[in-house]
Amino acid sequence: QVQLVESGGGLVQPGGSLRLSCAASEFTLGYYGIAWFRQAPGKEREGISCMDASDGSTVYADSVKGRFTISRDTARNMVYLQMDRLRPEDTAVYFCAANLICPAGLPAADFGSWGQGTQVTVSS
Repeated sequence: QVQLVESGGGLVQPGGSLRLSCAASEFTLGYYGIAWFRQAPGKEREGISCMDASDGSTVYADSVKGRFTISRDTARNMVYLQMDRLRPEDTAVYFCAANLICPAGLPAADFGSWGQGTQVTVSS
């Protein structure tokens, strides 16, 4: 059973930064496409970024492009999401999830392994 654990969320002011971490047990993250999703109250889960396992290529949703950066540390078996220039509309619970690939559009239904999520609140 794939186990993913997110950490690094918190309260930050608009314009600030946070780095989220995704840790895995029982499997090697580098063999999977790892995506970050977020879900705000009353909204659907949104795929915002993914890193492909085969070549490390990355994709980003338009809503975060240029502000968020996904990265992987294979030695530590961790995936990160660096979030800069945060906005109030980035407030959500953030999840990491694993799949064999990064499917186009990052549909949540394609990802079968999820963490519990970490809350990010952007507010002054």
